[in-house]
Order: sequence, then structure tokens, then C-alpha cells
Amino acid sequence: MTRSISMILVIILIAAGFVGLNSMFRVSEIEQAVVLRLGEPVRVINQQGHSNPGLHFKLPFIENVLFFDKRNLDFELASEEIQSDDQERLVVDAFLRYRIVDPLIFYQRLRNEDGARGRLGPILESSLRGVIGSIPSRDVISGQRAALMVRIRQAVDTQVNEQGLGIEVIDVRIRRADLPQQIASRVFQRMSSERRQRAEQIRAEGEQRAREIRADADRQATVIRAEARAEAERIRGEGDGRRNAIYAAAYGRDAEFFSFYRSMTAYEEALRAGTPIVIPPDSEFFRYFRSERGAGGPGR
Repeated sequence: MTRSISMILVIILIAAGFVGLNSMFRVSEIEQAVVLRLGEPVRVINQQGHSNPGLHFKLPFIENVLFFDKRNLDFELASEEIQSDDQERLVVDAFLRYRIVDPLIFYQRLRNEDGARGRLGPILESSLRGVIGSIPSRDVISGQRAALMVRIRQAVDTQVNEQGLGIEVIDVRIRRADLPQQIASRVFQRMSSERRQRAEQIRAEGEQRAREIRADADRQATVIRAEARAEAERIRGEGDGRRNAIYAAAYGRDAEFFSFYRSMTAYEEALRAGTPIVIPPDSEFFRYFRSERGAGGPGR
């Protein structure tokens, strides 16, 4: 009898331990949990903004717990060919980061992360096509991706909020956006041709501007030279006038000496040239040679 009672007590203790173990569960800091009772959610534990991790209890056998990651999660979209505004096809690789902010709605709408990936894929793809399809391919390839990714994130965020998925989109990134290999060479040649045309246009504009500058410089040089010549003529005229005034003053003092000086100068210039001179002896040119005293008249 005593042995039977002992066996019963042991069974009761084992059953109590089993029930106790099935009544307790632990939620870590990086997890959030939804408690289901007979398949229906009844409460949420450690939700974003309501931190209560640790040991918790549930009704055994009729309640079970689903755990969801509280950290940031990644979703990668497979490479897609997307047509840009200029009808060029681009191979685009993109991914987004999100986190579960409402595990109850997340469970009701998506069930799990596989369901989230199945819903986020079309959302991200449609956002990529909508944004990239509205801009030229060169804006995607040339590096204007920061503003582009902001627009894509806003488009994804709008759809996620409209559908009420219980998640928050943290970031959207384009990992690669390139032309397909079969048309990359053609597009690069076209871009190179456009750059050459632009360079030739800039060079032609520069040459035109250089011609205008040279023409203006030549015009200014011509004006400066003309003004300098006019100023030189004015100064020369003033000098000639001053010289003539001095000559006139000299004439007034001793006209005979001035005539003698002029004749001597003429002799010097004529004889220095070495040119034969044929003139009659009584020429006025040699009048000072006919006078012993050097006077200008005969017999003087």
C-alpha cells in the first residue's frame, strides 16, 4: 500500500513538473512573442516600444507561443531587368531592411518571415520599376543614387503602410544598376559620342571667344597706336614750331651768318654722299667759295 502511494506521488510530481515546464517560456531581449490560445492570438510580449523580456507563463496544452525577431531583417530582391525612361534596360540588384513593429498584425497578415518576403518582393519590384522607369538611364548609372533610393524607399513605405503589414521599412539600397552586357558597349559608345560632341562644342565656343578677344585686342592696339601717332604728331608739330621760332629768332639776329651756316651744312651733306655734282662755277650754291672772306656776295 505504501509502495503504491509512493508510485502515485512520483507520477503526480512528474506530471506536475511536465505541466510546469509547459507553462513557462522565456522571451529574450531580441525577440517578441505572440501567445495563441487554440490558434487565436491573445497577447503580445516584448513588442517594440514595450520592453518586457524574461520568464513568462501560459496555459499548458491550450496555449502556444510564436517568436518573432525584434532586430532589423534583410530582404534581397533577385536581379531584375527594368526599363528606364529612355527605353534602356538596366539590370538592378536591390535589397531592403525592415523590422517587425507589430507582431500581432504581422502574424495575422503575413504569418512568418517567408510570408513577409513573398509580400515585400512585389512591393519592392513595383517601386523600383515605377521610380527607375521615370528617369533616364544615365541618371541611374552616373551615381545619382542617393536621391533615387530615397524615392524608392518612400514608394515602398507608402505601399507597406497602405497594406498594414505590421513592419517598418528602415532602408532601401540599390546594390547594382548596370546595363545588360549585350547593349553596354553600344550605350557607352553613344555616351562617348555625346561627350565628344559636347567637347567639340565647348572647344568651338572657346575658339570663338578667343577670336573675339583677339579682335578686341587688335582694335584696342590700333586705337592706341593711332592715338600715339596723333600725340607724336602733335608733339612733333610743337617741336617744329619751337624750332622754327628759334630759327626765326636766329635769322633776326644775323641773317648773313645763318645763310653761311646753311650753306656749310649743305656742302657737308653733298660731299659726304660722294655723288658727282655738275653745276656752273658762278652757281649760287658755291657763292661762299668765290669770296676770300667767306662773304655771300661777289667781291666781298
